[in-house]
Amino acid sequence: MSVGGAAAGTEVGLGRRLTAEDVERLFEDHHRHLVRLAGLLTGDGDQAQDLVADVFAALLRKPRVAMDDPRAYLRRCVVNRVASAGRRSLRRATIGARIDRPASSSASAEGPVAERDRVGRALMQLPGRQREVIVLRHFEDLSEAQTAALLGVPVGTVKSANARGVAALADLLREDPT
Repeated sequence: MSVGGAAAGTEVGLGRRLTAEDVERLFEDHHRHLVRLAGLLTGDGDQAQDLVADVFAALLRKPRVAMDDPRAYLRRCVVNRVASAGRRSLRRATIGARIDRPASSSASAEGPVAERDRVGRALMQLPGRQREVIVLRHFEDLSEAQTAALLGVPVGTVKSANARGVAALADLLREDPT
């Protein structure tokens, strides 16, 4: 069974049990990216860390795992875990949450950190489906078809949620010039 490297095409053997070493390699290769994804979806860095930890813990408990594309498999696990946490808890997420932000940065920082925070605050104000689509399409760079498959919705739903979400995000960013 081959797991490893961040290289595309890494594969975990079909229907084989993952060893602790396999999960450790997957963790090393994908943890940071998955926490960022979960953070963008929840708006809460601590909750993102917990959700991703749950995904990796669940991998150790699975009797058999088949994944041709570990990154896609883990991304799906994170999105599903966030969804199962409930839309209500997503809406209660702190609007001003800082995702992957160093503790030493000040809230009034200028430049890329301030812009990322501004976009993060605006993103958290979007309805859940729009936020999911925006994150998967624009931060994860998935196609409309891939996003639809991941979320289990028609492509048309992805298109309309994306269009509405981008428009709403642009409006929110215009309202918050700070």
